[in-house]
Amino acid sequence: MQDYDEVTAFLGEWGPFQRLIFFLLSASIIPNGFNGMSVVFLAGTPEHRCRVPDTANLSSVWRNHSLPLQLQDGREVPHSCRRYRLATIVNFSALGLEPGRDVDLEQLEQEGCLDGWEFNQDIYLSTIVTEWRLVCEDDWKTPLTTSLFFVGVLLGSFVSGQLSDRFGRKTILFSTMAVQTGFSFLQFFSINWEMFTILFVIVGMGQISNYVVAFILGTEILGKSVRIIFSTLGVCTFFAVGYMLLPLFAYFIRDWRMLLLALTLPGVLCFPLWWFIPESPRWLISQRRFREAEDIIQKAAKMNNVAAPVAVFDPAEELTPLKQQKVFILDLFRTWNIGIITIMSLLLWMLTSVGYFALSLNTPNLHGDAYLNCFFSALIEVPAYITAWLLLRTLPRRYVIAGVLFLGGGVLLLIQLVPADYNFLSIGLAMLGKFGITSAFSMLYVFTAELYPTLVRNMAVGVTSMASRVGSIIAPYFVYLGAYNRVLPYILMGSLTVLIGIITLFFPESFGMTLPETLDQMQKVKGFRYRKKTKDSMEKEENPKVLITSF
Repeated sequence: MQDYDEVTAFLGEWGPFQRLIFFLLSASIIPNGFNGMSVVFLAGTPEHRCRVPDTANLSSVWRNHSLPLQLQDGREVPHSCRRYRLATIVNFSALGLEPGRDVDLEQLEQEGCLDGWEFNQDIYLSTIVTEWRLVCEDDWKTPLTTSLFFVGVLLGSFVSGQLSDRFGRKTILFSTMAVQTGFSFLQFFSINWEMFTILFVIVGMGQISNYVVAFILGTEILGKSVRIIFSTLGVCTFFAVGYMLLPLFAYFIRDWRMLLLALTLPGVLCFPLWWFIPESPRWLISQRRFREAEDIIQKAAKMNNVAAPVAVFDPAEELTPLKQQKVFILDLFRTWNIGIITIMSLLLWMLTSVGYFALSLNTPNLHGDAYLNCFFSALIEVPAYITAWLLLRTLPRRYVIAGVLFLGGGVLLLIQLVPADYNFLSIGLAMLGKFGITSAFSMLYVFTAELYPTLVRNMAVGVTSMASRVGSIIAPYFVYLGAYNRVLPYILMGSLTVLIGIITLFFPESFGMTLPETLDQMQKVKGFRYRKKTKDSMEKEENPKVLITSF
C-alpha cells in the first residue's frame, strides 16, 4: 500500500506550484463574500412613509400633519404604514380648520397607504423592497428572502460533496461557479419578488458548493503543513476580503439591479482559472485515472524545479484508502453520554450561527453610515480568525470557546444600557460582539472533530454544521425584530450567546488528548459523577488538522 503524501514528498511543501494553487483557490472564494452578504444591500429597507398625492387639495399645514406619529427609539416619528383618512382631512382643509387647534388629531380615522409609499433615497436609490413594496403588511417577505437564500445554502451543503466525489473536484468547482454567477446574473431580470427569491435559492446552492469544493480541492493538492494555513487563514480571510469589498461596490452603485450586475462580474473573471487549477490527483487515482494524475504531478515537479521519478504512481499498487464504515445518525445518540454531547453540540453550532449571521445582516440598522458599518463588520473577521488560530494552538478548547462567547454575548447585552446619543459606542460594542462570536464560530470544526471518535467523526461534523445552516435560516428574523425595538435583537442574541457559553463549559476537554477511536473512548460530559479520565486520554498528541471556517 502506498501513501500519497509520501509518494509526492519530492515536490516539497511550498514551491511555486503550491503557492499558485493556494492563492488561486483562495481568490475563487472572494465572490462568495459578495453573494453571501449581498442581501444586506439588495434588500435594504429605507425609511418610508405613506404617499399623499400631489393632486390632493390640502393646505401645507394639513399636508405636514397628514400622517399620525408613532414612538420609535424614544422619539416620535411619522407613521410608516398609516395616514389619516384622506377624504376627511381634505374636507377639514377646505373648511379652513387647523390641525391640533380646531381638530383633535388623535380622534381622526386612519387608513393604510392606499396611494403607495415615499422612500427616502439618502442611502439607497432602489432595492427590492422599494421596487416591489415589501413594507408594512408585506414586510415579512424581506427576512423570508434571506432565509430562503440560506435554505439554498443548506441544500447545496447536501449535494456538493457527493457531486465532487462523482464527477471530480475541478468540474464541480467551476460548474458551481457557473451556477452562482449565472443565476445571480438572471436575478437582474427579475420581474417580481417571487422570481428573485427562487433564483436566490439557487445562487445559495452554488455559493456554498463552490466554497466547499474549493476547500476540498485545496486540501487534497496541498501538503500537510500548507493545508492547515489554507483551510484556516486562507479560505476564511479571502471570504472576508470579498465581504469587505461588498460595501465598497454598494457605496458607489446604489441601484440594486446595477449592484447585482457589478457583483456578478468578478465571478466571470474566475473562469480563466480553469487553465491554471488542476484536478485533484488524489481523486483521479481513486478513479483509476493514473495517467492524468501522473501528468499533473510531473508538471508540478517541473514548476517547482525538482526532479520527479519516471513513474510516480504504480497502477499495480493501491494508495492507502480511508477506512470507512457505514454509520447512521442514530449512532450519535447511541449512549447517554454521546447523546448529551451531540445535543449540546447542535445547540452550540446553531446559536453561534444565529449570532454571527444576525450581526452581519443587521449592520444597515446600526446608527451611522450603513456602508462603513458593513465594512467594519467584515474587517473585524480578519483579526477574529487570526485570534482563533493562535488560541487553538495553545489553550484548552472549551475555556477558549466559552470565553469568546462570554465576550461576544456580554457586550451585546451592554448595548441596551448605552444612551441613544452615544451611537459610536453602540457600534463599537456590536463590532466587539461580532469579533467574539466569529472567533467562536471559527473554532467549532476543530472542537467537534476532536470530541468524536473516528467511527462517527465525519457524521458528527456534518450534522452539527447542518445545525449552523438552520441557525442562519433563523437569523434574519432576529434582525426583523429590530423594526419593533432597536435593542431587542441584541438582548436576544446576547442572552443566547452567554447561555451557550455556559453550556460549553460542560463539554469534555479535547486539547492535548488522544483522539478517540471508539465510542467507549469518548470522554464524559463535565459535571457527571462517572467522569473519570483514563490513562490513554491523558496522552498528548498533535492537534488534528481540521477546517476552521465561518460558513
